Amino acid sequence: MSDDTIFALSTGGLPSAIAVLRMSGPQAGETVSTLAGALPAPRTASLRLLRDPGTGDPIDRALVLWFPGPETATGEDVAEFHIHGSRAVAARLRETLGAMAGLRAAEAGEFTRRAFLNGRMDLAAAEGLGDLLEAETEAQRRHALRVAEGGLGAKIGEWRDRLLGAEARLEAVLNFSDEGDVDEGDERFALELAESVQCEMQDMLDAPPAERLRDGVRVVLAGPPNVGKSTLFNALVAREAAIVSPTAGTTRDVIEAPVDMAGIPMVLCDTAGLRLAGDDIEEEGVRRARDLLNRADIVLWLGAAGEAPQHDRVIELAAKADIDSAERDEGVLVLSAVSGVGMAALRDELVLMARNLLPGDGEYALNARHRDIVREAAVILTQAESGDWILLSETLRQARRVLDRLTGESGVEDMLDALFGRFCIGK
Repeated sequence: MSDDTIFALSTGGLPSAIAVLRMSGPQAGETVSTLAGALPAPRTASLRLLRDPGTGDPIDRALVLWFPGPETATGEDVAEFHIHGSRAVAARLRETLGAMAGLRAAEAGEFTRRAFLNGRMDLAAAEGLGDLLEAETEAQRRHALRVAEGGLGAKIGEWRDRLLGAEARLEAVLNFSDEGDVDEGDERFALELAESVQCEMQDMLDAPPAERLRDGVRVVLAGPPNVGKSTLFNALVAREAAIVSPTAGTTRDVIEAPVDMAGIPMVLCDTAGLRLAGDDIEEEGVRRARDLLNRADIVLWLGAAGEAPQHDRVIELAAKADIDSAERDEGVLVLSAVSGVGMAALRDELVLMARNLLPGDGEYALNARHRDIVREAAVILTQAESGDWILLSETLRQARRVLDRLTGESGVEDMLDALFGRFCIGK
């Protein structure tokens, strides 16, 4: 890790009422003294006039905060300048800092990377922080915050501690069985623990994936032409996203729109009408519609009752209640995107169904990297067998070392740049 002291704006776009510039590194305290005259009391905001050390010219009157390490966000000495949020003030302060020896502008995610390297957060928590910065819905925020606060890392740590305890007990018997205070017993305790941890791992693997939470629950509107798919689509996304026309086959391609429905991220997909296509373009649209149906999380079927595609989660709709008052089969939701009849009931049903596809309170949605690691560790634990205590101990050790990769204890150098490159410069 570089010994440079880094700095960057940690607030949003300028101009703004206030802009916060952060510093982290061994020269943070000296820099504050140089610009502001003296160090303020730790963790106490102090109003100071910042001056350019080269010319003595005033830069801005700002609140200055000083956080001595290692009990800081990065584990290093940290300082913050709360300046007026004009482009000119921010530019002059950054220019002044950049001219000072040992100081440089931070790279993307470098503050958080230093926090990880200094042991202030584990790798899973850092990934959760990245997701928190990108969260757009309440469900995304809640889950990302649990991970960023170390919840997933704590669960992995619990598994590691239990495996380590069993491993240590096996090693004690193997190495000190001649001592009077070591009970040989049998290996059932280790086998039962391996099975218990493996079952917990499988439960986590069976939970909804993080990609569904991040990308949104995919809701596909499907049915024959001219049944109201595009009109309903526009009503659900609250804008004219799709062309609506009485001409059959108007929708030729898949139209997607992300929505936040009761805090749940969804992606609504309008598709071409399912029928024998009249030309090559429509035929491709129908093919894409059928392909999307196979990947849908929820299907809104606007065709004839009982003709919906085979899918685990289908809501059958009669979508033209404003012009069609015919009696409907039981289980078909009658609505009109034009008059609004039944729309609230549809949204409630969508939210209920989508909520069951996302992690609940206290659950963790694993991303692809997490799943690969947990799955690998779970497979290793299934190989735990009685008979050879040395092999059993080695099995537990291998599973524990695999889990180390999830929290960043080992074997992660090849992916750190990609991870922290997601972060903004000031994070």
